[in-house]
Amino acid sequence: MKKSIEENTQDLTRFRIFKLTGGFEVWVGKDSKANDMLTMRYAKQNDFWFHVSGTSGSHTVLKIPEGTEIIPKEIIKTAASICAYYSKAKNAKIVKVSYTQVKNVQKYKGAKSGSVVIKNEKVIKCSPLLPSSDG
Repeated sequence: MKKSIEENTQDLTRFRIFKLTGGFEVWVGKDSKANDMLTMRYAKQNDFWFHVSGTSGSHTVLKIPEGTEIIPKEIIKTAASICAYYSKAKNAKIVKVSYTQVKNVQKYKGAKSGSVVIKNEKVIKCSPLLPSSDG
């Protein structure tokens, strides 16, 4: 049992984790293998998955607290802004970010690390930003 906790802790170093208000967390993969691990192993079906449209970047997951029914628009926008920040579009003024629930994200056998197919996505426009550390 102890080994799995150590492995789990080691896995977590492969992600950037931002704590937001209301118990929400945004997890960001640091490389393509971490992106796969985050999307396929650590994200729950009802969490939200984000990725910049049209360029490479980190998989970003908005972890939804247990029992949450309504996700504030500001939380979605913050997660999208973090996603945009950790992408090749980091220096753009406005970035399009696709998002969907994790249950709509699939990886096909043989697909390269970090490659997924998504359905039922929505697109939000935002500026690449990290949340301020005071909130």
